[in-house]
Amino acid sequence: MEAAVSSVVRRVEELGDLAQAHIQQLSEAAGEDDHFLIRASAALEKLKLLCGEEKEGSNASSLLELYTQAILDMTYFEENKLVDDDFPEDSSSQKVKELISFLSEPEILVKENNIHPKHCDLLGDELLECLSWRRGALLYMYCHSLTKRREWLLRKSNLLKKMLNYRCPLQLNEGVSFQDLDTAKLLSAGIFSDIHLLAMMYSGEMCYWGLKHCADQQPDNHEVDTGISEASCTAHKEPLDFREVGEKILKKYVSVCEGPLKEQEWNTTNAKQILNFFQHRCN
Repeated sequence: MEAAVSSVVRRVEELGDLAQAHIQQLSEAAGEDDHFLIRASAALEKLKLLCGEEKEGSNASSLLELYTQAILDMTYFEENKLVDDDFPEDSSSQKVKELISFLSEPEILVKENNIHPKHCDLLGDELLECLSWRRGALLYMYCHSLTKRREWLLRKSNLLKKMLNYRCPLQLNEGVSFQDLDTAKLLSAGIFSDIHLLAMMYSGEMCYWGLKHCADQQPDNHEVDTGISEASCTAHKEPLDFREVGEKILKKYVSVCEGPLKEQEWNTTNAKQILNFFQHRCN
């Protein structure tokens, strides 16, 4: 166990140095100070100081949290630039791949060292979920930009096979008591927050894009390799049935929005239109 922890500390220190150098390049290219880059750099400086202490006494969990927070800030700066530039066709594919690699590193690092049987024990549910959401949201925005460029999208169809992730449903049994039945229904559906509900809508929409633009295309070698197949249970090794997956997700989305969350005024119009498209496509 101690050897594994020391390995993580050394690797986090190395990754921190690389990230700090990357931040320096971003700052110089921007020509001005940015709040997110400043905050990321400060976290990495603190990380460096802690790593300089006796390695055996270092808290791997705290170091990994600092590194993860720095990566979230650094990549947020770059994501905003991509969005502002409307995902330039000549460079955005490589940049998205690079950002997803950064956002995957904390999970991969912990899993590779087998510190905990369940790697989220070291990262924590919130950070693990934030990393997953940021990867998914970035891919969603990127794929959304590609739908405006249909010919290019056809060459990138496998991008749409990487869906957003949300937590596994909570298994409820007779021994669990809930005063609020609606809350119980949401938890059993794997919906713990607005973000999980939004992820379902995003996933359904991406399946719609995949079926509309890419269903008849053969897989190619031009996809973005996210490098997270070992870190995320959402990676698909088999061809994805866009209609089946999208229909299942959106039916649950509509059911929840018009059921337990009926008073919250979540819009289901687009979801129903997509479900109608799936139904007609099936027929």
